[in-house]
Order: sequence, then C-alpha cells, then structure tokens
Amino acid sequence: MAQPIAYGEVNHEAALKYAVQLIDHRWAQVIEGRIVLVSPMWDHEKVVAQIRRQLDARVDELDCLMGSGNLDLPGSVNWYMPVLAVIPTALAEGAGALLPKQTLLVVEVTSDSNADTDRIIKRKRYAQYGAPLYLLVDRQRKECTLFSDPHDLGYGEVHGPYSFGTAVALPAPFDLSLDTTGF
Repeated sequence: MAQPIAYGEVNHEAALKYAVQLIDHRWAQVIEGRIVLVSPMWDHEKVVAQIRRQLDARVDELDCLMGSGNLDLPGSVNWYMPVLAVIPTALAEGAGALLPKQTLLVVEVTSDSNADTDRIIKRKRYAQYGAPLYLLVDRQRKECTLFSDPHDLGYGEVHGPYSFGTAVALPAPFDLSLDTTGF
C-alpha cells in the first residue's frame, strides 16, 4: 500500500518511489532514477514458473514466502520488483517494501529489453544492499550465475556462469540443485 508523503520539505527519493506505487495494474520499478514499466512475456514466465516449482517445497519447509514484492533501496533512486524473492514469512505481515538484505534469495530473469540492467546495475545494487544470494538467469546468453557474499563493491563470490542444462547448486539455507534444463 502506497504511503503518502508530507511535503514540508520535498524528499525527491520518497516522492519518486511513492509515485511508482500509484501506477495501477502495472509492474513498475525505479532503476537508477528512471521509471520502468515491465510486461513479462510468456517465455520469460515459463522460466519463472520452472524456478518456482523447484523452490516451492523448500521455501515452505523454511517457513518462507516466495513472490515478486517490492524491494526498496533507501538512499538511492531505486525501487525494484524482482522476478522472485524469498523472504521469511514473518516479514510479510503488514509489510510494504522490504530491503534486499531481508531476503534469502533474489532471482532475476533477463528479457531482451532489460538484460544489461539485470546483469550489471541490479547485480551491483543487490550486493550493495545486502541481498545474500542473487541468481541471474540470462535467457539471451542461455546461462545462469549465482552471486553470493555481498559487500559495497559487489559480490565476493561468483558461481558460474553455467550453461542452461547444468544444475545450479543453491547453498544453505536452500541446499538444493536447480535444474536448468528447460530454461
């Protein structure tokens, strides 16, 4: 639910993020200060569905929730809606936007229109804001890369890229291998 802003002194970051929340029935993000409306295509959604099915049971076991809820990056002009994020269920109660560091896993699946954004900008920002695991499914390059060990300059560990068809090991707390054959 969008939160109104008191405009005594204008906080441009908050105003921009509030405006994005008011775009009806659209998937909107703010990426480096630019409002981006996204309409995922069916081949993109097919990959997302395959990932969801493989993670579902483990997410339930961990008492977590998986979805594409808002992630705020305070102090920046960024407001993301990842393709998938896994969060502890307890954080969802009454929550608006969460922080990347509150996730257990963030997944982005590239499209022709946003591949470089997911590969470069979002990877950098998710690391800066502490997302512990970032899985990039690059449909144009037909590969997956798992990033871990976030810090201000990026991710300290890079696993991959793995060609589609190669299993991608997700570490604790997931402890499972993601089958990428159908991607």
